[in-house]
Amino acid sequence: MENIEKKPYERFSGQIKYIEKVKNDNDATFAERGERRRAFVVTFGCQQNEADGEKMKGLALAMGYDLTQEVSEASLILVNTCAIREHAEKRALSIIGQYKHLKQKNPELIIGISGCMVTQEHREYEIKHSYPYVDFIVGTSAFHRIPELIYERRARDKRQFCREDEYAVVEGMPIKRDSTYRAWVSVMYGCNNFCSYCIVPYVRGRERSRQKQEVLREVEELVRAGYKDITLLGQNVNSYGKDLRADYDFADLLSELDKIEGDYTLHFMTSHPKDATKKLIDVMAKGKHIAKHFHLPMQSGSDRVLSAMNRRYDFEKYIGIVDYIREKMPTATLSSDIIVGFPGESDEDFEATLSALHRARFDMIYSFIYSPRKGTPAAEMDTQIPDKIKSERFDRLLETQNGIALEANKKLEGQTLRVLCDGRSKNNSEMFTGRTEGNKIVFFDGTDSDEGKFIDIFIERGETFALWGRKA
Repeated sequence: MENIEKKPYERFSGQIKYIEKVKNDNDATFAERGERRRAFVVTFGCQQNEADGEKMKGLALAMGYDLTQEVSEASLILVNTCAIREHAEKRALSIIGQYKHLKQKNPELIIGISGCMVTQEHREYEIKHSYPYVDFIVGTSAFHRIPELIYERRARDKRQFCREDEYAVVEGMPIKRDSTYRAWVSVMYGCNNFCSYCIVPYVRGRERSRQKQEVLREVEELVRAGYKDITLLGQNVNSYGKDLRADYDFADLLSELDKIEGDYTLHFMTSHPKDATKKLIDVMAKGKHIAKHFHLPMQSGSDRVLSAMNRRYDFEKYIGIVDYIREKMPTATLSSDIIVGFPGESDEDFEATLSALHRARFDMIYSFIYSPRKGTPAAEMDTQIPDKIKSERFDRLLETQNGIALEANKKLEGQTLRVLCDGRSKNNSEMFTGRTEGNKIVFFDGTDSDEGKFIDIFIERGETFALWGRKA
């Protein structure tokens, strides 16, 4: 492949010629057959992956494909993978395996695999040798090169492998958002923390912040377009700006975004406790558009386990942040991530985590049973916890948290909350659903015209995982 421009904030311009070449070919096929080639994009994993998936859809449209929800109709399949847990990788590989018969039926079908999974060397090797019908793989920092890879595959009939691309920050990519009122906006990429259980720094590279003017421009455009809920994304948003060598941090960015006029709410995730500052909490407390919701991963309540995880804070520091959030924003909701069964976790360590739940009083948690990730220090530890013990602890963790969450939601009964309606519930089409600014799920009687709008809901009943109410 020829070299693409090396300027980190201009590199997408090198793909324009490939977009045009692929589009010309697709347009010619449309003129000949009377129907367009279609692209199918499937995404696994986190919100950052979802944001990347929307850009992949934008690329497909720019190249002259129509999008389809039926994989059997596709002439281009893009699988955006996740590597956080073994289960996610196995599920992706299983689905990729099912595409073999589609390639046999349609030899012109192009299959590309992107995302965190293929950034790992052993997965690249596996796909090369065990999935010969996959046409290209492309890593998390290089998926902007998809047009080039498609063109090269068609022109040279040669499989393409591009795991990394100097971990650039690429601006100006087309995007097809999945929602007309909720949006993801990445403010930075990568991670420098190297928690001992986590694969992210190895598959997404070092921290790279976007220029503030690019973030401001994107959010301003979304607000003008009528978006109501905008979530700022980063593996550690609290580290924003450190690599830009400017006296400007995430709190400054959030404060400046909050000044944009409009009817919208700003969320952000994910925060690392070691970088969560009082300055940031003060900005949130004063903000007009900033949601009073803080997602602050704790992972464990044991200082010994936190040290083994390389988290670089102890419980005292963590709970100090929680207390300051409660002081400045008494009504704020607080969520967290918890890992059960980390190598070497003793009964006493686990009990410390249960005590931490009672002390912090999280509104909700995202809980995980520890799963070894190849290439991380924790996977090599010789103190792995038996699955039976991990499962028992996990059940106890959920039982404890469910009681705390139910108590928190019961306190909201009789209050009127502002809810962004997401339309009819997938599980009960007679009910409508939405989320509060604190990310709590609410069910209520509504109309189809409510979707995408803020609705005031009187909360009649609080349950463990959701609130129930009626229009105020």
